[in-house]
Amino acid sequence: MSHIRTSGRWARGLFALTVTAASTLAAMTAVAGPAAAAGHPKPAATADKPKLGDACTSADLGTRHPFIKTTEVSPTITHFKGWYVTEGTTGSHSVSTNTQTSISVSVGLTGNVQGSFGTEALGMVGASLGLNVQVTYSSTSSVSDTVNWNFNQPGYYGVYKGTKKVTGTYGSLNCNRVQQGDGSWALKWIEGSDSGSYTTYTALEEGAVRCEDKVPANSIMAKAKVLLDCGSPAATAKHPAGPVPSAKADQAKHDADNAAKAAKAAQGMKATRAAKPVPRAALNCQSGVYRIDVPGKILNWSAPLLANDGIRLRESTFFSAHLDNWRLCNVTERNGVIEASLWNWGNGGCATIPADIANLEQAYLTTATCAEDDLQRFYVYRDVPGSSKIGLQNKYTGSMMGYDRYADGELIRQFSSGRQDGTGTYALTGV
Repeated sequence: MSHIRTSGRWARGLFALTVTAASTLAAMTAVAGPAAAAGHPKPAATADKPKLGDACTSADLGTRHPFIKTTEVSPTITHFKGWYVTEGTTGSHSVSTNTQTSISVSVGLTGNVQGSFGTEALGMVGASLGLNVQVTYSSTSSVSDTVNWNFNQPGYYGVYKGTKKVTGTYGSLNCNRVQQGDGSWALKWIEGSDSGSYTTYTALEEGAVRCEDKVPANSIMAKAKVLLDCGSPAATAKHPAGPVPSAKADQAKHDADNAAKAAKAAQGMKATRAAKPVPRAALNCQSGVYRIDVPGKILNWSAPLLANDGIRLRESTFFSAHLDNWRLCNVTERNGVIEASLWNWGNGGCATIPADIANLEQAYLTTATCAEDDLQRFYVYRDVPGSSKIGLQNKYTGSMMGYDRYADGELIRQFSSGRQDGTGTYALTGV
C-alpha cells in the first residue's frame, strides 16, 4: 500500500504554468534545456522577452533578460521517518519526521532571489519543463516536519515529504553593438558576459511507503523507499508501534547536517575575507577622461566626498572638483563588450558595489580603494559608432546600473534587470 498527497500550503504562491504530460515528467530526472541540441534555447520574441539576435534600441543598453541554458530535475526527499504500525495500532498517526535535505531557491551568487531578473529566469524554467516551480525565495527547511497519515495496514513504513529539485544554468541577454557582414553596425541582443546557476523546487508532496509497495522508478516515492532501507534488520524485526531506527536515514541526516555546517563555515570565511582591508591595485588607465551623463539632461555621475555615501546624479560645475570625471582602467574587450574599472579623478577611488549589500536589489554604487575585485569591474555595452550612449553592468552581481528618478542627488543603484524605461542608458562624454 502506498500513498501520496500534495501539501496544499506549499501549492500556494507557486507560479501557475501549463503542465505537460505526466508520463513524460515522471521519467524526467536529468534533461538538457529546451532546444539544447540546436544551441541555447531562445525565448519567444516579445517586447519584454527578446531572443538572441533580435534588434534592440539604445534605451535597452541598460537592461538585461535571462535565458535558460540547462535544466536538471531530481526527485528529492526533504523529510523522512521510519515508522512501524502493529496490529491494533492502525489508523491515524501524527509523525514527526527528520530533515534529510534542505533546498533553498536561489539565482546566481546571492543565495537568494532578488529583483525581477531572478523571478523571470525561474518562470522560464517552469515554462520550459511544464512544472509549477517556486519563483520567489523560500526553503524546504521552513516547512513543518509533521505528517498526519491514516495507516490502514500494519507494517514497516517510510513517512516522508519530498519534492522535485530543479537546478541548472542561465545566461543573460544584453543589448550591444554588432558589426554586420556588410561592415555596418546595428544594436542586437547578444549573450552577455555574465551567467550563473539556479535552484528551485516544485510543491512538496507527503506520503507513506512500505517495502512491499511497487512504486514508479525515479519518483519521489521511490527515493523514500530507498531511505526506508528494506534490507536492514529494522525492516524485518518485530518492533513496537512508532518510530523505527534507520541507520540509512540517520546517516542521511548526518550528511545533511554536515553539509549545512560546511556551507555556514564557507559563508563565514567569505565574510572574513570581505572584512579584510584590500591593497590598492596598480591601475593601467586609458588617457581619456569622461563624464557619465544622462543623455540630453544636465545631471551626471559624481563620486561621493564623504565616506559611506554613494555615487549620485549631480550637475557638473566649476566646483565639482573632478568628482564627476572618470577614467576607464585595466580595460579588456571580449566579443565587442568592454570590461573596465571606473576610476574617479576627484577622490582616487574606484566605483564599486559595497560587499555587505551586494546581494540586495537597488544596492547603491559608491567608490572604494581600487583593488582587483569583481565588485569594481563593469561591463560597458555600447551604441553604434558615432553615438556615446552606453549601459553599465556590474561583473560580480550581474546587475545593471540605474536610478529611481531623475533628480539632483539621486543615488546610482543596481537593478537586476536594469531599468526598463530607458533610465539605465548613459552617455560617455569626453572632457
